[in-house]
Amino acid sequence: MAGRIEDYALIGDMQTAALVSRDGAVDWLCLPRFDSPAVFAGLLGTDEHGFWRIGPAEAVATEPPAPAAEPSPAAERVRLTDTGDLRVPPPTAAAPAVPADRRRYRGDSLILEQEWDCPGGSVRVIDFMPPRPLAGRDAVPQMIRIVEGLSGTVRMRSALRMRFSYGRVVPWVHRVEQADGGHRTVAVAGPDSVWLDGEAETYGRNLTTYADFAVAAGERIAFALTWQASHLDPPTAPDAEEMLDATADFWHDWAGQCTYQGPYREAVIRSLITLKGLTYAPTGGIVAAPTTSLPEDLGGERNWDYRYTWLRDAAITLSSLLRTGYRDEARAWREWLLRAVAGDPENLQIMYGIAGERELTESSLDWLPGYEGSQPVRVGNGAAGQLQLDVYGEVVEALHLAHMTGLVRNDHAHHLQLRLIEYLEDHWQERDEGIWEVRGPRRHFVHSKVMAWVAVDRTIKLLEQTPEDAPSDGHLERWRELRDTIHRDVCEKGYDPERNTFTQYYGGKELDASLLLIPQVGFLPPDDKRVIGTIEAIQRELSTEDGFVLRYPTHDESGNNVDGLSGHEGAFLACSFWLADDLAMIGRVQEARELFDKLLSLRNDLGLLAEEWDPREKRQVGNFPQAFSHVPLIDTALRLTACGGAYLSAQPNGPAADRAEQATV
Repeated sequence: MAGRIEDYALIGDMQTAALVSRDGAVDWLCLPRFDSPAVFAGLLGTDEHGFWRIGPAEAVATEPPAPAAEPSPAAERVRLTDTGDLRVPPPTAAAPAVPADRRRYRGDSLILEQEWDCPGGSVRVIDFMPPRPLAGRDAVPQMIRIVEGLSGTVRMRSALRMRFSYGRVVPWVHRVEQADGGHRTVAVAGPDSVWLDGEAETYGRNLTTYADFAVAAGERIAFALTWQASHLDPPTAPDAEEMLDATADFWHDWAGQCTYQGPYREAVIRSLITLKGLTYAPTGGIVAAPTTSLPEDLGGERNWDYRYTWLRDAAITLSSLLRTGYRDEARAWREWLLRAVAGDPENLQIMYGIAGERELTESSLDWLPGYEGSQPVRVGNGAAGQLQLDVYGEVVEALHLAHMTGLVRNDHAHHLQLRLIEYLEDHWQERDEGIWEVRGPRRHFVHSKVMAWVAVDRTIKLLEQTPEDAPSDGHLERWRELRDTIHRDVCEKGYDPERNTFTQYYGGKELDASLLLIPQVGFLPPDDKRVIGTIEAIQRELSTEDGFVLRYPTHDESGNNVDGLSGHEGAFLACSFWLADDLAMIGRVQEARELFDKLLSLRNDLGLLAEEWDPREKRQVGNFPQAFSHVPLIDTALRLTACGGAYLSAQPNGPAADRAEQATV
């Protein structure tokens, strides 16, 4: 059975990622890419759908069982076997799910260390995936697990159950004898093969591969799992210790590039490492999360596949990376964007595959019961075909920030930016699905119009700095008029003067947390009464008892769902960080700090956040870990650090210049 979402840790190699639970079980791993079918899908089902657990081979009790009469056949199958001072399940049972007593990442890295204190001693399991750039262009994904004895002697068990195609396909598992007299274990299913190498003897029972061994103080026993296309030669078995040292050096060097030195450095560094772990290194694409179908509503249908690159999420991730000193990642994402959009910006999608794929057909995996019964389990994402006009603003803002922070000019990126504005010029007045990808009717969402204004505004600022780059005489003046027209339209049609608040869409009464971005993008100054009124209205109407923020009301006054989906959802963590930002901007800095501290307390013990917080169950919900939660964490930390004791409104050069200056904090 899968653990709570916050019980998991992330390890990854910047091409795929695994989730490891407190009991030493790897319950989620897609190979060879983030968006490939899972080999371990126990997270969305049961142990029958694949897992790899390494942990102490003892049950809860430590005394041997009392003699019994002739056991029944069923009892014989599940009996415990006396092995000295420990009770170890027989070979037909998986390793017991014993939670670790302690866990942590090794310094600023994605190397996970979990420790157990047992009757016979203490043991540590080190889990990591070597970044593939360390092994060259054609490197294959590897997961390495090192069992280290800390004190005494501890009996351990590795239980490996590989199920390809999201838990549906049982592979052909067999041994391959080696010239030195040893052997390797390989699992093959269609185009995929996974090779197990280890320093302990393995055996098979009930379609599961086991290894039972003891580890004494000072001893280290390593296992490695390596994916390879099944038609190719076997991959080379890794040197576990060498790869551990190289992986530690990689993360140490990468984290050392961070320019942020403020009071929230620990939280910022962990979030940056998480974002790096969600980056697909070969292309520069950034996934929203490494998982699919972790529910926003436990037991409900709000389950989506986030293993793709949303332009919005990737653009704001780019912003955070630039502002903390990471230009290589920003440059790689810009190149990814140019390849994905190609020569057709008029058909810009809101998301793409991690290599720029456009076809992300959504389907359901009916054989998986879902996380805590949350169905359907979806792969692909039908929202890829939606019209979300705000995306144009986020992309142009990211390109503008890259220019402001000194990223080397790219003529193709400049041309793309102008083409995007030409498209918006003709389409900004259309209805769209909005930032939250509602599966209801299209509307004139206020946030979409505001971000269309952002796209035009940032392009004007760029051309004012480099007038020789303007496409032709008259464009700049025409776009200035367009900027004013959009601004006037939003203020007239998207604002409710009776309640002194902007609304979710033109003519509506509902609120939307995306309105919190109005002062942050410079659409209106933070001291504007309409901005303050909107912030206070969202606090009244969209906040939970804990003070966190919902995206929008999911039900109308009659109790009907307004977004085309059943059920409820939790507080959206990104929106809660936005509120902290706004409170700081309007001078309520202490209140902003208090909210930020509460949000930091929602992180799990490793510093990771899912998409949402369920205020009823007091649990993290949604896909995990979520880039769209860690990015605003970084942004809010930078703002609170920069504002010091008070925040003095937007700087005269605009938000992008403000953020460029914060990059040196």
